[in-house]
Amino acid sequence: MPKRGYHHGNLRQALVEAALRLIESKGPTGFTLTEAAKQAGVTPAAVYRHFEGREDLIAEAARQGFLMFADLMQHAYDKYQPSALAAFEATGRAYLAFARKHPGHYIAMFESGISANRTPELADAAARARGVLERAANELSKHIPADKRPPATMFSAHIMAMSHGVVELYARNAPGTSSPYAPEDLLESGIGVYLRGLGLIAPDS
Repeated sequence: MPKRGYHHGNLRQALVEAALRLIESKGPTGFTLTEAAKQAGVTPAAVYRHFEGREDLIAEAARQGFLMFADLMQHAYDKYQPSALAAFEATGRAYLAFARKHPGHYIAMFESGISANRTPELADAAARARGVLERAANELSKHIPADKRPPATMFSAHIMAMSHGVVELYARNAPGTSSPYAPEDLLESGIGVYLRGLGLIAPDS
């Protein structure tokens, strides 16, 4: 009987999917290539025909994750056009939605210790995802007087940092962390405070 990885004709992707399951259950450093091979239903030797080591396998999971992440944020941004404000807020919510729906990819992307510059392909995928939020920030920042306007890269970095913090502290049920508010509410109110500070939302709204 053929191995499962070969049976569906895409061993490389079967290994990525196996790695994602292991990342979710054991963390990015808690599994071996042998375990990934076993999950995919192939011999350990077969793994090395596609990946040089565990970090290469995680990097491919991260690359795919960044592409999915970019698509999700772009969809959120497009859905709320032509309102630059609503579109920008939607990209922030998409960040949290992605982390909830694709935890294995999210961990590979942001918590594995794998540099986004490890390969040109991974760097391009990460830049594409970052670029969606930066474009959204740039469109929104046009409504701020030029002398008070932060660079779009800084603007978007602040929102990414806030989103990441909410995910890490309150969307993962981390030990010792709790909040009487839903992560979505924390993120939305945090973005609101930030945008009010920039004068993009009226103080009483």
